[in-house]
Amino acid sequence: MERGKRILGLIGLAAKARKICFGADSVEEQIKKRKVFLIIVATNSSDRTKEKFIKLSEEYQIPIIIQSEIELLSKAIGKSNKAIIGIEEKNIAIQIEKINNGGGLIG
Repeated sequence: MERGKRILGLIGLAAKARKICFGADSVEEQIKKRKVFLIIVATNSSDRTKEKFIKLSEEYQIPIIIQSEIELLSKAIGKSNKAIIGIEEKNIAIQIEKINNGGGLIG
């Protein structure tokens, strides 16, 4: 659970820096503009949503993490009912990926 908390903390940091997009339409639009460095999908989002964003991540070669629940992701960004988040800050995206893959924080 510690890893999940650290990831949610970084998502919150990205949100404060206004370096995220959220909601399926907005994230998809930003992916197509090549502004998203990491896609985060809630574990309890629909299968159709997961499939759609997995395809987009492959097509645009953007890493994707299926992690946490809608409620926790939403709380991390101060919104409600957000199942999809796009991280638009490269360094934060890299940090989240490292933690997700079992690595630690730098510094």
